[in-house]
Amino acid sequence: MSHLIAPSVLAANFGQLDHAVEMLNQSTADWIHVDVMDGRFVPNISFGFPVLNAIQKTALKPLDVHLMIEHPELYIEQFRAAGADVISVHYEACPHLHRTLQQIKATGAKAGVAMNPHTPVSLLSDIIQDIDVVCLMSVNPGFGGQKFIQHTYQKIKELKALITAKEATCLIEIDGGVNQENAPLLLAAGADVLVAGSFVFQSANPPETILALKQIIL
Repeated sequence: MSHLIAPSVLAANFGQLDHAVEMLNQSTADWIHVDVMDGRFVPNISFGFPVLNAIQKTALKPLDVHLMIEHPELYIEQFRAAGADVISVHYEACPHLHRTLQQIKATGAKAGVAMNPHTPVSLLSDIIQDIDVVCLMSVNPGFGGQKFIQHTYQKIKELKALITAKEATCLIEIDGGVNQENAPLLLAAGADVLVAGSFVFQSANPPETILALKQIIL
């Protein structure tokens, strides 16, 4: 399978969000990444249900919704109803992770687990076969435009080894600081999905930037 590109609309112009989604529809992007922040789990607030509903009405590609919120289990069904195709919850926010993953799957969405930079991937050993996507944060969650954390390469390799050992099928997604320079290294380490926000939306030609990421050949 070719790798997937999931541009993050957190980096788009919020005043022209419909235009950003239309651009992504016409681009070679595979998913549209939507970051949801509650101001508690992370020190920032972003999209809620009304905005996600609005994105859903325009989007022609799967919505990859990353919940950086406390108690995500209270809102899973609402996010699915608002258009989420992939729902990722944070390992650090879910004391009953298996239950929450089953809750996501019951809605028909793909179930993802996001992990902060300091959280070891070995903690997923007992549950890796129940996960569709593991989203490794390569920056500290909460704000766009941060510097990429170099240890991410090693975490990808460790996660890939765990997936292989457990005969699991989940995808490895990388979120934070992705650009044209580190993308080939991330893919070579074992990444399957690249989230790119500022690198795409602050570029002179976002569709061409997405295409360049999509066309990387190892």
